[in-house]
Amino acid sequence: MLHIRELSEAKLERPSIVTIGVFDGVHRGHQLLINRLVDEARATNRLAVVLSFFPHPDVVIRGITDRYYLTTPDERARLLGGLGVDVVVTHPFNEQVRQMRAAQFTDQLCEYLNLSTLWATPDFALGYKREGTIDFLREQGQHRGFTVETISLLHTEHDEIIASSTIRQALETGDLPKANNFLGRAYSVSGEVVHGEKRGRKIGFPTANLDIWPQQIIPQHGVYACWATVGGETFMAVTNIGNRPTFAGQGVTVEAHLLDFERDIYGQQVELAFVARLRGEVKFSGIETLISQIRQDVEDGRRVLS
Repeated sequence: MLHIRELSEAKLERPSIVTIGVFDGVHRGHQLLINRLVDEARATNRLAVVLSFFPHPDVVIRGITDRYYLTTPDERARLLGGLGVDVVVTHPFNEQVRQMRAAQFTDQLCEYLNLSTLWATPDFALGYKREGTIDFLREQGQHRGFTVETISLLHTEHDEIIASSTIRQALETGDLPKANNFLGRAYSVSGEVVHGEKRGRKIGFPTANLDIWPQQIIPQHGVYACWATVGGETFMAVTNIGNRPTFAGQGVTVEAHLLDFERDIYGQQVELAFVARLRGEVKFSGIETLISQIRQDVEDGRRVLS
């Protein structure tokens, strides 16, 4: 898979099937579209191409400063590549792109991506004020030599649309089963192990304090059973997310206690995949009560992950 950071750098020689969107999280709805697109590309000897954007248009247009993303741009590209996509373009979204007319954007798709077919959902639109509707693009295609195919959105058995916005809300409210169901996998974050206050080590439960990308959503405060991957190996882990109220902590931390693990991993990258929420965040009356609860958390986490 080729990951390109600017549309003008693509310059593809083979014809391509292109789909356009943010694809944050690469959830089950995205996967359905991409799998079908890749199958069609393979069957017709064309390139499977995804044009995405960073920052997210919502972040730019709405001025969002809080955590918002489900995946980093690199993680998103890796997931798309894993589905068989040949080329991922992560194009910068800025005021220039926001103000670009639909016809000009279409010209660039043809010039740089060798566009032969555009795949999109029925409500898709591109360009200034969303003027590039499906009907507009089909008209353009008649003149520019490409076709447009529409793909329906994926719904759940309860007729709920699988969407990135719904997954964000589920994570923020602690509904991990819904988030993982919509994603089709366990939600994950990763970060470098940094030095903390070492309280966990002092009470017999050392933790890896992760420096998570500040723009990525972290699940609601609480304790979680996770799979922790470090150096290519995977371990059971019990992870605490929160302000450490028992110690009057300041700021949110993500601290993972890896089970049956005694290595020094400061400075290394650890990925956490969240499997189950064990409990909410609690302020304990003292250290002994906290230690007793952590023992129970470890037991519960081991049972869930086993």
